[in-house]
Amino acid sequence: MTQPPPPPNQPPQEGGFGAPQDQPPQQQPPGFGAPQTPPAPAPQPGYGYPQAPQPPQGAPATPPAPPQPGYGYPGGQPGPYGNAPATPPGPYGAPATPPYGQPGQQPGGYGQQPGYGFPPPTVPLQPQAAAPAGGGRRINPQLAIIIAAVVAIALIVGGGVLYASGKEDGKTDTASSSGGTDGGDPKGGTGGTGGTSSKGSEKVPANPASEVLFQVPMPKVAKDDSVVVEGSWLTDEVYAKSGVAEIVGYDVDKGTKSWSIKLPGPVCHASRHTTEDGKTAVVFQPRMPDKNSSEGCSQIAAIDLAAGKKLWQKTATSGDQPINFDNVTVSANTVAVGSTSGGAAFDLTTGKALWTPKPTDSCYDAGYGGGAKLVAVRKCGQYGARQLHIQTIDPKSGKVLSEYKMTQGIEYASVVSTDPLVVAADVGDAAGDGSGISDFFSIDNKTGQLRTRISAPGDDYAAKCDGISRIEDCSGIAAGNDRLYVPTEEHDSTGKYGSTNEIVVFDLATGKQTGQRGDAGDGYTITPLRMDGGNVIAYKSPPYDKGGQVVSLDGGTFKETKLLENPSDETIRGVETSMLPSYAELLYSQGRLFMSETFASSSSYSDEYLAIAFGATG
Repeated sequence: MTQPPPPPNQPPQEGGFGAPQDQPPQQQPPGFGAPQTPPAPAPQPGYGYPQAPQPPQGAPATPPAPPQPGYGYPGGQPGPYGNAPATPPGPYGAPATPPYGQPGQQPGGYGQQPGYGFPPPTVPLQPQAAAPAGGGRRINPQLAIIIAAVVAIALIVGGGVLYASGKEDGKTDTASSSGGTDGGDPKGGTGGTGGTSSKGSEKVPANPASEVLFQVPMPKVAKDDSVVVEGSWLTDEVYAKSGVAEIVGYDVDKGTKSWSIKLPGPVCHASRHTTEDGKTAVVFQPRMPDKNSSEGCSQIAAIDLAAGKKLWQKTATSGDQPINFDNVTVSANTVAVGSTSGGAAFDLTTGKALWTPKPTDSCYDAGYGGGAKLVAVRKCGQYGARQLHIQTIDPKSGKVLSEYKMTQGIEYASVVSTDPLVVAADVGDAAGDGSGISDFFSIDNKTGQLRTRISAPGDDYAAKCDGISRIEDCSGIAAGNDRLYVPTEEHDSTGKYGSTNEIVVFDLATGKQTGQRGDAGDGYTITPLRMDGGNVIAYKSPPYDKGGQVVSLDGGTFKETKLLENPSDETIRGVETSMLPSYAELLYSQGRLFMSETFASSSSYSDEYLAIAFGATG
């Protein structure tokens, strides 16, 4: 079976944001209907990482992760950044304090100096200086040696907690340096913290055997073309899913259309978080692009999932050029967007600009993690000598509540969870598998102090993050109970199916494993989806002759309770295995599992689906 064509190339940002540097090769979207004998695995994202190792014989197919927008990462110093205070702005560009974010400076509010606001519906932002030619993802050799030495010393002094193939090496890592989500339900709740288990809200069905509730056909796409269809959400009554230039709400049981929101262009990025009353946000293109191209991701909109309507639509500009945003998230009643040109925030209900870039700042917000708290990944300095500031921010005012400065030279970081605050990074490209993770950093939200650093070698753990532009794009990780739940890589099992894996648990205060372990079982591969109070909701990818499962792992005993088991019918299983957690969107709530693609593409297969829903029969 051939793969669909690669997604459209993303153009570099227009205006003076700097030339793109060493863009990653475009990935092909996953194909539909995995065959019953696993195909060879597809390549992993190519942002300078080596190719992932081949899985063992008999492992399920692993289609590639979605490609990231190719707007470029400037090799030069980023442009000014900051935000507008509530008081009237002072003279444009007049600094009231030394440049923000310089080493040694205490974290302060985003509104420390006069700024300027967004005149609805656009905001002029200060253009950035062009990046010098020849930039790229190379690290200065001397810096690479220093980073490697620091990592080696950290491992020697603190040790590393590893788990592979069911064995523990007994070492710990407490060096002094958030699909994963903050936990909670798919409607935006959060898991418990503080190291104690709390009761979940998921009810155990009398009969976990499931049936197909409905299937959503793949939208029509031009031959040899593909379109991003990222975004899926759940309310009590509606399953909402992005289509081609639209968002559609379906009845959670029947699959009938409840509403449809038309957009002028395809959705580029979607917040994984929603408010309690069912509001979320997306970034999308201003018009339908030509085949295998993009019109830029410059449009921001708030969506009311309960009412089925678009609340508002905004753009932001740098000079006279629109900014193309790389990510979007929601926290409290705030929509936050980030890019190489900096970040911005809007009131989720009204669209009012809350805080905006400072014209004199040498740092910029690459993106945000949302949910229970709002966390910025702020980049300062030149490429190769970059320093990342992990900031917990007041969503409404933009004031920095705490800040942790990562070791200089770490170029990218991902927010795994905002509460508890966990950040993932590939330090010195040490992961070696394209996962974007070599270490997890547990950070205190209140003080900004590092609590512990957890070594997570790519050869041993299966979680993935993309901190290059999509700050919150992590899969296969969950955090809650002051614990981090991480799946191991597949390894040989003792049964007839050949491979399996486990979920292991790290204490976010000490960095040590707790001894809890969730075994997938012979032929299954287990992946954490989210927290349910103090419990972990996980999905088990099936062997070749069974359906997948959804299970709950008790946060205290780690006892497994089966919540759902899908049919083993070959046709249904083919649809299910085309939407596995590493590259598709999975949502589970109250006896229903929703699985969906993130790309729509033309195909010779007539029975291709955008989404499928399963429901427990008992």
